This record gives sequence, structure tokens and C-alpha cells, in this order.
Amino acid sequence: MSVIVAKWTIDEYHRMIDAGILSDRQVELLQGEIVEMSPEGEPHAYCSDEAGEYLAKLLGDYAKIRQAKPITLPNDSEPEPDIAIVQRLGREYREHHPYPENIFWLIEYANSSLEKDLETKSQIYAQVGILEYWVVNLKQLNLVVFREILNGEYATKLTLTEGIIQPLAFPDIYVSIKRIINS
Repeated sequence: MSVIVAKWTIDEYHRMIDAGILSDRQVELLQGEIVEMSPEGEPHAYCSDEAGEYLAKLLGDYAKIRQAKPITLPNDSEPEPDIAIVQRLGREYREHHPYPENIFWLIEYANSSLEKDLETKSQIYAQVGILEYWVVNLKQLNLVVFREILNGEYATKLTLTEGIIQPLAFPDIYVSIKRIINS
């Protein structure tokens, strides 16, 4: 016997949210499936918050830093990355969450969600053309950087623990890896 999973569109997902069906659940839509989100422990909350503040100061008017807010992707996904570095579109975000073309790069902080963030989400983000995706492994205290999309997957995966990194969207900006990891 095979199991058939019911898939949801973004419109159906939004209707469920509007109807209050998901109001008491921490979920996100990943490739048409409604997936429970892991609760945020103290290290996760602290590190992502500190990194968000650091990036906001570092990038200034170049980009907007959205923390734990949805992004809308054309592969029936509406994840809530810990940090999304996006274009400054002002009130346009009253009408829609950032789309792939509005996103410079994404960052996830992972402890219990490490496998989902490194595998599932990296595939989802590469499929829609998000050029850069970072995962902070809170267990190992390292930064995993995904870049260079080839055939719908990231071709480059770097693991870093110190030094600086220059985001693809802002090659003149130098980001301290230690400040992102918060080690």
C-alpha cells in the first residue's frame, strides 16, 4: 500500500491561515506540505537575533533584514527563514511576502532542524533561484554556505568557522563569520 500525501497550494495555505485553521500551530509550507517548525531554544533565538542586528547595521540602506517572516516561493513553498536579506520595497510587502527576485540571501539557524535546513530547504531555495543560502549549525558552531546553482541544486557548499565572507549580492561588504555564528 502506498501513501498519498495531500499537497497544498500557496493560495490554499493562505486561506487556511485567514480562516484561523493554523493559528495555534507553528508551521510552514514546504513544496506543498504543511510542516511543523521546531521550537526555538535559547541559543537559536539569541544567535539569530544578534546576527540580524549585526547585518542590519552592516548593510544599512542596502537591504532590509526580515527575521522569522515568511517568503513566498513558486514551488508551493512559504518557509519562514530565521533571517532573510531582501530588497527594500517598503509598503509593497503589505501586499506580498518577498519573492525569490526580492531575496539577496537567506540564513537559517539549526539545531534540531539541521537535516531539514541542510537538505530539504537547500533544495527548495536552489530550485527557485535564490543565489545564496547560509545555515548556522548550532551544534558544531560553523557556517555552511550554499552557492552556485547548477541544474536546480547548489553546486558549492562551504563549511566555515572563522574569517570573513563577502555575500554574492554585496561583494564590497565583509561579514564576520564569528558574528554570524555568535561563538
